[in-house]
Amino acid sequence: MAAPGRAAIPVHTLLFILLLLLPPPLRAAEPSEEPADTRGAAQARAHCVPAPITDVARLCVCDLLVAQCDVNCCCDPDCSPEEFSLFTACSVPVVTGDRHLCRQKAAVYSLDVGADPPERIFQLIDQVNPSIFCIHATNYKQALYLKSPEMPTPENFDDLLNEFGSAAFSAEPESWNTDTDAPDPPDANETQRYEYGVPVQTEDAFLRLPSPVVSSWCSDANPAGFLVNQATKCIRSVSVEKCESIQALNMLFYINSSILAVPKSSQMVNISVQSIVVQSLDGMRTLLKGADVLRLPMILDELCLNIVLGVSYHITYTDTGEIIEAAAAFVLGAITKEALSIQQSFQISFTQVDTKPVPLSGNPGYVVGLPVRAGFWPQGSGITQSTNKPSQLSILQSTSTQDCLAAQGARAPVLFGYNMISGCKLRITAAMKCQPLAQTLLDVLKGQNFPEYVASFGNSQAQDVLDWVPITHLHISEQSSCQIPVSFGIEVKWTKYGSLVNPQARIVNVTATLTTITLKQLPSGRERTIPVTSSVVFTDISSPAEPGYKAWPTINIKLPFDFFYPFV
Repeated sequence: MAAPGRAAIPVHTLLFILLLLLPPPLRAAEPSEEPADTRGAAQARAHCVPAPITDVARLCVCDLLVAQCDVNCCCDPDCSPEEFSLFTACSVPVVTGDRHLCRQKAAVYSLDVGADPPERIFQLIDQVNPSIFCIHATNYKQALYLKSPEMPTPENFDDLLNEFGSAAFSAEPESWNTDTDAPDPPDANETQRYEYGVPVQTEDAFLRLPSPVVSSWCSDANPAGFLVNQATKCIRSVSVEKCESIQALNMLFYINSSILAVPKSSQMVNISVQSIVVQSLDGMRTLLKGADVLRLPMILDELCLNIVLGVSYHITYTDTGEIIEAAAAFVLGAITKEALSIQQSFQISFTQVDTKPVPLSGNPGYVVGLPVRAGFWPQGSGITQSTNKPSQLSILQSTSTQDCLAAQGARAPVLFGYNMISGCKLRITAAMKCQPLAQTLLDVLKGQNFPEYVASFGNSQAQDVLDWVPITHLHISEQSSCQIPVSFGIEVKWTKYGSLVNPQARIVNVTATLTTITLKQLPSGRERTIPVTSSVVFTDISSPAEPGYKAWPTINIKLPFDFFYPFV
């Protein structure tokens, strides 16, 4: 019975009002034949929104000075109310966390100039991302962070060696949150093409590139990564009595397995022998004419001949990530019975097959505005060029976010005669480690595959190695154990070459200077922002041209020997 003077509200009306007050589902529900309890659990998961992982109230991108108040930085915790009253405006009015989330907290700062004295106003609001590609929920929150690596100690060294000392390893997360039905990410090897860093697969395992893992001794479990140029040296224990049975000293060990053209395919690419160089005991090397003849280790008069001292792989691939050719160049030598170990060298390089030749940048001299041609020089061949941006001379390309950790891979080509400068900002926290951060910044500044040589002329041919200028590297650093790169400058010196009427631009020197600073440990909860820059400068070092002869002509008069005959 309803109370007097009040109208009774039906139960179905109350349920309808409650449904209107509930937040909308993250995705539309579809008809399902699942039981009622399963559908209810799925709907509960659909309504879950992840809690903000980053406390935006503590973020402050304009806080640059340590223990000092930054001007017009309304989020600076070092500023007092008296200092806030002197501000004219907030340099950063809104501070947000991860912009990829569909719903997140935002800290809004403003100044109340009408108050006496003026004061700062702080508000914490909910911000909705209008993009349809935003992240509703995550099932592995550790993936949102750059996890600090575990440093080796005498106590955990054996465990780390067992976990990371093999050819391939994977770290399982401590716990998985199954609040969402997100599918597992696809494996990189399932794609029908090679991608950067993926191990080059063979019919039995992967292409071996022996290298030192823990000590200087060779480990044959190191895979060769696609498009990763490597050069390693390691030591191998040998003995003359057993040299014929040691696989790592035999040529067949490095060419007996065919390479898969693409991952997990049946198309094979055989490794051919490109050249064989024989090295004598005194270090003299001789190139054999017949490279198609295998030379196996053999014992002769207390010597072991034809053992492998070095291997150089050369892989040719297409722009679709398919390997079409593979060749190996060998250096064979001999050891005596007194030798207990030898040093082996291994190298691998990649070349993209081009349907069109690499375009020239002038004929013969460089033309202002065209890219500076660059490449690599594998020993025993000409200059290797590629149309890929990572293999050209390039600098860091500035982005709209100005975030160094997000700018990796964005490169801009170096154009002849154009002085360029770009940069980004690096936000450093107390949790960041020195060595991983330094390597990441080095990859951002130099790129994944910084070239070794630059063409002196715009039409320098790849086979004319003397027409290419090596890049000189300089390192300016402070005396400290923890150094991070903050600047990478390229200086290109060129001169005018040829006739006075039509001089041609010629590059004579290229210097790349890397500048590092000391990374000081920040207190817990503090942050610091430093600028990182990359620049290119072209310098004309030509001498003033003056018309004239190289040397004044001289008169050289010489009479014939019988000029005074018959008088003398």
